[in-house]
Amino acid sequence: MSIVIVSCNSKPESNNLDISEFLKHGRTDTIYPSAKQMEMLKAIIPETTYKAAPSISDRTYWDAIANTKSGQEYLKDAEALIDKQPEVPISDSIYRLANKDGNRKIYKPRYYRTMEHLEHYILAECLENKGRFIPQITTYMQAIMDMKSWLHPNHDDKDNGVLEGRRVSIDLGARKFGMVLALGKSLLGDSLSETMRTDIQEQLQWRITDNYLKSCEIADENNRWIDGTSNWNSVCTSGTLFVTLTNSRSHEERIAAVGSAINSMKHYVSGFGEDGYCSEGLGYWGYGFNHYLYLAQMVYDYTDGKIDLFKGENPQKLKNVGNFPEQFEIQNGTCAPFADGVSHTSSKGSNFAEVLSAAYYGAKKPSEIRFEEAVEQIIAWDHPEMFTPNTTQNSSSELADHTYFDDFGMVISRGKQDVPFSIAVKAGHNAENHNHSDVGTYIIALNDELISGDIGAPSYMAGSFSPDNKARSSWGHPVPKINNTLQSNGKSFKGTITATSFSSEEDKVVMDIKPAYDLPVLDVLTRTITNIKTGNGSISITDYFEASENIDFGSAIMTFANYEILDANTVMLIGKTEKVKVEISSSVGHVEIHPEPVPVEHLREGKGAKRIGIEFKNSVKSGDLTLKYIPFYN
Repeated sequence: MSIVIVSCNSKPESNNLDISEFLKHGRTDTIYPSAKQMEMLKAIIPETTYKAAPSISDRTYWDAIANTKSGQEYLKDAEALIDKQPEVPISDSIYRLANKDGNRKIYKPRYYRTMEHLEHYILAECLENKGRFIPQITTYMQAIMDMKSWLHPNHDDKDNGVLEGRRVSIDLGARKFGMVLALGKSLLGDSLSETMRTDIQEQLQWRITDNYLKSCEIADENNRWIDGTSNWNSVCTSGTLFVTLTNSRSHEERIAAVGSAINSMKHYVSGFGEDGYCSEGLGYWGYGFNHYLYLAQMVYDYTDGKIDLFKGENPQKLKNVGNFPEQFEIQNGTCAPFADGVSHTSSKGSNFAEVLSAAYYGAKKPSEIRFEEAVEQIIAWDHPEMFTPNTTQNSSSELADHTYFDDFGMVISRGKQDVPFSIAVKAGHNAENHNHSDVGTYIIALNDELISGDIGAPSYMAGSFSPDNKARSSWGHPVPKINNTLQSNGKSFKGTITATSFSSEEDKVVMDIKPAYDLPVLDVLTRTITNIKTGNGSISITDYFEASENIDFGSAIMTFANYEILDANTVMLIGKTEKVKVEISSSVGHVEIHPEPVPVEHLREGKGAKRIGIEFKNSVKSGDLTLKYIPFYN
């Protein structure tokens, strides 16, 4: 199998699927393809099943890969794992405990180590063709099929309906189990026993394909991600489509699965801003868009380029999405941990999305290549030029002075001092993917340290997604608290950027954040962010408010740094290597400083988060509150 790189600007051929036209004929009540859509696909979808690579019997293909450096390294890695036993199925008692407590640590590593080992055994057997890995492959496959549920336990319902056999569902884990079994059956063929192949065929059909197509046609409780805008949609859809195209014996089912996937991906792509902004953050961009691009590559290959989801319905938007990571970086590898996002660009995990974005969308090519899934490795073997690391382009190339994602209302203002001092700030709304109640939140970076602002996400455990979790509510964000009232949740509770000005010396952003609060007494609430880029720099956050009666008003300094209260209006933040002085001022009234720990035990960014409350001593009808952050050098 060879992979063809297509330009986003190439003209469609007459027999290619016009995706915009295809989507016009979709049903409004379901993502299952309409009769017209099925007709449009019949001439495009092959009669044969999909194969990610030729079967093990094609020794010309596999011997060529086995003789490459990459093939030899992969085989060596698999040999190091050959004695490892599968860590699934986990016991029912552990499954139920993980469901109840939401504790992923007691099951997730076991699931994914098992998958990683099995993938290595499958590809290593194809490379070597000696039968040496078959016993372990059989053991692992049987262990997976013996599992009552393929779900991550915390994705089952509270009564463990999937574990107890009352229903079937697909999640991030189930799609992975199905995908690896389908890959093994497809590539190894007669190297597996007829009984094993039959068992895999049947389990994939009822656990994945039948369940998926039923949910696509009639919405039910099982797979609510099918029309979602988060990473779940692209991840689960790509794995489910792989299973169906590889395993289903029905041409009609394969057509329906492709049509459902195209309709579903319209919803997924709609979750990004027209400017490419990903409200889930950089980590989920990598996870979700990775699988969108794999799905696009799979369908492109399967149809000989007749279905091109790399361009999709909106080529420019997808190009913007592909270039999101470079636009989102603040400086020195830092990025905003808004919602459940990460705070630093990662050197771990797959960067498949970055590689394909470089090929298809002109994004910056990474200086190293990393995989997490066997299908990614196969694509790399088929197209080594695409997966050659970039050794010429400076990985720390100059970032723009500012980035403005005007669709979602997010700005990164970058200082260019010798020790750069920068801020990322967002308006947004309180129904974004992985939402926190955080309209007006910000993060301030000095050098490579995030010194103040958004403290990021609570770790995924029981209660972590509750709106009452203080790290998820606006209490745990550097935004106003008014009359002891926090921001409300929903798309209508939002912020809007009303003015911007950008120059080499000063950036200013003004936003209206009044709609984020369900407070009839509040007439005006604006937040102005000013980044003075001259000298060592300074960043000011000014909240201005007006109300129909006196109100209690306050805001907060959020930080993981140590701190000292120097006087009634000054706080020193002491980070690992950097210090920042915060000067507090107002044209009306006096303030009090009330520091307290964030009472959330598990936070992704670490321990020791503090909320340093800044509150007016007396209620006021109107006024302003400014926090001015200034780098401090002894």
